[in-house]
Amino acid sequence: MPHPYTQAIRAREQGEEGIRLQKVLAQAGFGSRRKCEQIITQGRVEVDGELVTALGSRVDPSHQRIRVDGSRIHLNDKHVTLALNKPRKVLSTMDDPKGRFTLRDIIGDRYERVFHMGRLDYDSEGLILMTDDGELAQHVMHPRYEVEKTYIATLSGHIGGNVCRRLVSQGVELDDGLIRLDHCAIIDHNREHTIVKVVLHSGKNRIVRRIFGAIGYPVTRLVRTQIGPIRLGEIRPGSYRVLSAAEIKALDKEVGL
Repeated sequence: MPHPYTQAIRAREQGEEGIRLQKVLAQAGFGSRRKCEQIITQGRVEVDGELVTALGSRVDPSHQRIRVDGSRIHLNDKHVTLALNKPRKVLSTMDDPKGRFTLRDIIGDRYERVFHMGRLDYDSEGLILMTDDGELAQHVMHPRYEVEKTYIATLSGHIGGNVCRRLVSQGVELDDGLIRLDHCAIIDHNREHTIVKVVLHSGKNRIVRRIFGAIGYPVTRLVRTQIGPIRLGEIRPGSYRVLSAAEIKALDKEVGL
């Protein structure tokens, strides 16, 4: 059997398409060529679900799924993912025929191909993720992967801890079925308002507003503060930031990529 390097040279001479796997790993930030070769020979790399240990293997990273230690790799500058803080009275869309403010007014034209992963209603605020990575977007938005979302909701009226516990243990019946919160905690309250932190997996339209409205406590303000491992943090309303490689890796893991 020819040595892998001999196979690689022969493939190059024959004009075989693709890029050497170790070069792709190096471009993705896994270290020197020698380090990437070790990663391959140690059996840590999969291409389209198949284990690859041959150093002469060639791949097409634009069409094949490449994973190291179970996590997919990202080539530098291939995709961009943004965390944006949507203010009230901004549409979760990229354009509006009526001329209302949209996400495009916040990010401008620098990232022409990005689109939002999920929405917030017109009067809600907080974290929206945007990307030009179609595979990531599909996983984040798909109900199968049940990405946790965290909200801070200001309610009209004073509720007790028993209400929160009931929403977690029993849930509430809505027009489209029973829904339970994963977590509910009272942060602050007075005679007129209660501020609660809620966590749930559902991405249904206006779900937090509908849950509390159904039990007689309308939401007067709603801020989404976290999606999976990504936090709103210090992003000012109407601003955004680019996610780090570590954040992308954590988000990938959360949604099974």
